[in-house]
Amino acid sequence: MPVWRYSLKVEDEERTAKAMRWDVPISPKESYEIFKVIRGMKLKEAEKLLEAVMNMEVPIPFVRYKLGVSHKRGLSERFGKWRSPIGRYPVKAAREILKLLKNVENNAENKNLDVERLVIIHAASHKGRYLKRWMPRAFGRATPKVRTSVNLEVIVREV
Repeated sequence: MPVWRYSLKVEDEERTAKAMRWDVPISPKESYEIFKVIRGMKLKEAEKLLEAVMNMEVPIPFVRYKLGVSHKRGLSERFGKWRSPIGRYPVKAAREILKLLKNVENNAENKNLDVERLVIIHAASHKGRYLKRWMPRAFGRATPKVRTSVNLEVIVREV
């Protein structure tokens, strides 16, 4: 059996809560951009932001993986620290990350932490397994069919 560890060592275990999901079938690039936005936010604010992304009201600004991504209207007013209003609405990734945030909220409630005072101190996505299959084509050829997955982890602290 493999042993799963978090990529951040926490000193104060009593005031923190953790959650992790493995092999989530979403884009690694979209999960990176979402985690870049919600890192440092309060947990309830991050959940509201992801619900707004799922309703296609607020775009997620793309900072690293932005080549070929179009500009969106409301980014420069809402997120002042990003200069270029380039972004997308990653609905599927937002839905899966919202499930992870609900999970870490439940873990914090089990440890008797105040949910309104939780701040996301660590949010990271790592490459998961690749499932490589072959799709048969005409004239005896075959095309690779690759399915990517992502491992997600979130740590919150009561402030």
